[in-house]
Amino acid sequence: MFWEKKLTQWVQDIRDRANLPARLVLWDGQQHDFGSFAAPQVTLHVKSATALPYLLEPSLDNLGEAYVKGKIDIEGKLSDIINIGYGLAKNTVTSASKLARVRRYFNHTKASDKKAIQYHYDVSNEFYALWLDKNMVYSCAYFENGDEDLATAQIKKIDHILTKIQLQPGQRLLDIGCGWGALVLRAAQKFGAKCVGVTLSQNQFDLATKRVKEAGLEGQIEIRLQDYRDVQGQFDRITSVGMFEHVGRKNLPGYFAKVRELLVDDGIAMNHGITSTDFNSGETALGGGEFIDRYVFPDGELPHIGLALEALQEGGLEAVDVESLRRHYARTLDIWAENFETKSEQAKSLVDDEKFRIWRVYLAGCAYAFENDDVSIYQIVCRKAGRSAKTLPWSRRYIYDKAL
Repeated sequence: MFWEKKLTQWVQDIRDRANLPARLVLWDGQQHDFGSFAAPQVTLHVKSATALPYLLEPSLDNLGEAYVKGKIDIEGKLSDIINIGYGLAKNTVTSASKLARVRRYFNHTKASDKKAIQYHYDVSNEFYALWLDKNMVYSCAYFENGDEDLATAQIKKIDHILTKIQLQPGQRLLDIGCGWGALVLRAAQKFGAKCVGVTLSQNQFDLATKRVKEAGLEGQIEIRLQDYRDVQGQFDRITSVGMFEHVGRKNLPGYFAKVRELLVDDGIAMNHGITSTDFNSGETALGGGEFIDRYVFPDGELPHIGLALEALQEGGLEAVDVESLRRHYARTLDIWAENFETKSEQAKSLVDDEKFRIWRVYLAGCAYAFENDDVSIYQIVCRKAGRSAKTLPWSRRYIYDKAL
């Protein structure tokens, strides 16, 4: 048959180029090895001929969809599975392919952004609680020494942010995209700030509001179900953690201009967000961006750090400190993926099989992407542009002395 000849040639090409420790088992029992290994680390079980078009063009999008739709099953350690997936894609998707780096724009309206946010974050609070830390911090942790557990590293991340922005007792803090409230709770409890947290996720709003009430901090913290574009007033400090990925590249100058509008003249803001490592701000390579947009983060867009800094300046802000946390996010995602695997049976009881498969490969795939510089992440501390240099600290020592 035609497909048998094409499949055999494809497997041979992979063997010649990559010699991968993986085996392909077809629905009729036929086996093909992608390498000369006696004991393959990963086995791909193909359920029917309908999976072959996905395999013969194995971009990360195609491989991910075949797995999510149940057209293939995969045996092996999750990290090995992800390595094999990238190995197949790298030896098929060339630099000239339309899947190598795609740059798309989405129309980010308030309605579409709310729909996208609720699609991702409103799976269920119980689902996220399975694999996040006890405070449910869904962003890159900060492993100051490298040996912290996840809960400790997440608290250190929050303290790292609040120390960077020099938060003082009594100051008014706005947290754009406040999640389940961990940052504003810490800011009020440890730093004595008065906080407003905004989110578009109903589930996050409900739990964050409950947590504020349980902590007895209703007088210091207000949680709002609100678009950041609708926030009014003035704030001494503004934080945005893991949110600007949803803004859209062409909207970034307006986003930063809104931050400037809300900031008092001597205020400080910090943006913590994922960036593309492609200098043209293209999506995650090898079809990974298409998979994430389709199944995980609808309408998400990643700017290169250069574009983010340019947009920040265009929005009337000055970047005064920039720090890469790529290694920290690779570690964070490794832990999340490990937690997800450990709690897999509980996860399956909370979501359907397709959603379970999506999150399984998404978390492990993102860990690989951060580890291998396919994507990155930066914290940018900024303030209104044009202010005197005399108001800047002489060094970064204040961040690490933790004088507060």
